[in-house]
Amino acid sequence: MAQRFDSVAGVLAAVGRDLGATEWMVLTQERIQRFADATDDHQWIHVDPVRAAAGPFGGCIAHGYLTLGLANKFLPELVTYERLKMGVNYGCDKVRFPAPVRAGARIRGRGEVVAAEPIKGDGVQVTVRVTVDIEGSDKPGCVVDTISRLYFE
Repeated sequence: MAQRFDSVAGVLAAVGRDLGATEWMVLTQERIQRFADATDDHQWIHVDPVRAAAGPFGGCIAHGYLTLGLANKFLPELVTYERLKMGVNYGCDKVRFPAPVRAGARIRGRGEVVAAEPIKGDGVQVTVRVTVDIEGSDKPGCVVDTISRLYFE
């Protein structure tokens, strides 16, 4: 269940808060193929199951940027903002890909509010660290500090 915030003060008070984890999802070869088509990145480790089976990962792996992009799916499952006038994606910091995500793996997002500070215009800039867990792996597929700017009513 997503944690809810409805004010600048609520976000500021949440620094250090664990936001929990999303449900698991399967990262399918079909999704990897669609990402390859959308980005014109058809490297064989992503889209050629036969060749990838003999490669360094024992099968196809997701693009790192696909794994990163799933932070956008996981964020609203981890946190929601009520009474929000406007929210914008301000960027990311410290993007890392500690482990490859194999096609067919189950993954989920975990979140933590790592920073928040007031900004001009009665808003707040919040940094939420999203960790993409891989079921059965000691290392995550991605860790990213997402930065959003929020303005409440």
